[in-house]
Amino acid sequence: MSRIKELANTLEQLANQAAALDRQRGEHHLPLFDERLFRCKAKLLVPCVTETQSTLNSLVKEEEAGKLTALRAEYLTERLYSQISAIQRELATTTIRKQEPKHKSYYQKPINELYQNLAQHQEWERRLMEMVREKELAMQYAPPFQQQAAQQALLATEQRLKRCQESKLKIENQITYRERNQ
Repeated sequence: MSRIKELANTLEQLANQAAALDRQRGEHHLPLFDERLFRCKAKLLVPCVTETQSTLNSLVKEEEAGKLTALRAEYLTERLYSQISAIQRELATTTIRKQEPKHKSYYQKPINELYQNLAQHQEWERRLMEMVREKELAMQYAPPFQQQAAQQALLATEQRLKRCQESKLKIENQITYRERNQ
């Protein structure tokens, strides 16, 4: 049996095990794997197996078309084995994960905690907006040799502000959801 057929069989078995595990435990609260390993950012295991099968298919198709360079073959092969290993580890550690404490979502937090979190995020947002204004001024008045550093500092602060605003919005949505359903 060729190595490709073995990998295809392994992936088929992993797909069956992943489907059973997904049915049993449901969706995870965060993506299961790093986005560099699996672009799909899935909270279930089956889409990760599907992406791994796609990696194998790319390897086979590029080889058959004669477009597979040594560097590309090395990249796809490494990615394929890393993806398979990650899925196998996830399946193997299922019993350990059952013993982990469950993620405490906003749904489980008392409403007053949500309001406290919201107030904290609003304060952080206010401070970050001030920092962005300061960084904009610093960039505007920076000498040419410091422009790039000032621009990077501004960009980093803007990204922090964006993440803060996204978190604040999630909390606001949770509060709205809780108030409507009580």
